[in-house]
Amino acid sequence: MAVKNMTKKQIQTFFERLREQRPNPQTELNYSSPFELLIAVMLSAQATDLSVNKATDRLFPVANTPEAIYALGVENLKHYIKTIGLYNSKAENVIKTCQILISKHQSQVPDNRVDLEALPGVGRKTANVVLNTAFGQAAMAVDTHIFRLGNRTGLAVGKNVLEVEQRLMKVIPKEFILDAHHWLILHGRYCCIARKPKCAECIVSDQCNWPERFDFGATVPTGIRQTKKSV
Repeated sequence: MAVKNMTKKQIQTFFERLREQRPNPQTELNYSSPFELLIAVMLSAQATDLSVNKATDRLFPVANTPEAIYALGVENLKHYIKTIGLYNSKAENVIKTCQILISKHQSQVPDNRVDLEALPGVGRKTANVVLNTAFGQAAMAVDTHIFRLGNRTGLAVGKNVLEVEQRLMKVIPKEFILDAHHWLILHGRYCCIARKPKCAECIVSDQCNWPERFDFGATVPTGIRQTKKSV
């Protein structure tokens, strides 16, 4: 059964609830500068924020500028990030990125998509995270959590991450857009999880259009017939 798109009223209530639950949502990656955020997000591909934080908590006290990390070189950088998946290719991309930041951007992280996506190892999702979190720009980084949540709830139905991103940017009210990425990723990570979503605990289950939410404990409105699984 196809999930229906949420209405404007549903979306408004959806984000009002998420904002009330987390008034000041933040990324769970540890960083203290746009450059540290860029490196952390580059390392986070196919890795957990926890594993990245463990690595950068060792790395950043030693090297947290383009010059310092570039001076480490690929092999020494690997020593700090070897506990993270794909660390070989990530180390090479980080060193190349540091070199470009030094030579072309005065060691500063670009605040625009074109220059960010020109950096080795930086795709659209990473660029969106940096633009939104470091520079306060309206951008939506769609990861696996947000892609799942958007399609499951009817907030933003799309066949790929770009379709979901574009839909989210279109339907999310302006008052929520800057923090929407954090609200959605945290809700997807801790409540609307993949295999066993916590619908019984979900603060927006009554706005969700996923038919199976009742099977996972969401309150069944009057007039809706329960399935055997939810009885």
